[in-house]
Amino acid sequence: MNKLFIFTLLFVGLSMHVSAQKHPPLPPHPSKTELVDAKMRELDKRYNTEKKLILNHPLATKQMKRDQLKALNKKYQSQKRLLRSMK
Repeated sequence: MNKLFIFTLLFVGLSMHVSAQKHPPLPPHPSKTELVDAKMRELDKRYNTEKKLILNHPLATKQMKRDQLKALNKKYQSQKRLLRSMK
């Protein structure tokens, strides 16, 4: 009887240990278009925040703001073109 009790406890303990090691299923990987769309949204968000910072800068003159916006637009267009080519 004692051996049966020990065997049962050992069996239950090992089965619980094995079941605790099971991992939940991994989430599905996003497709390439979903990744590109997420990067485009991130790029748009970053562009808008940088543009807002440039336009609201208290010490920059109009000429400085214009030059910075021109450079920002050029950088944004090239990155956007690169993302579109990946799609």
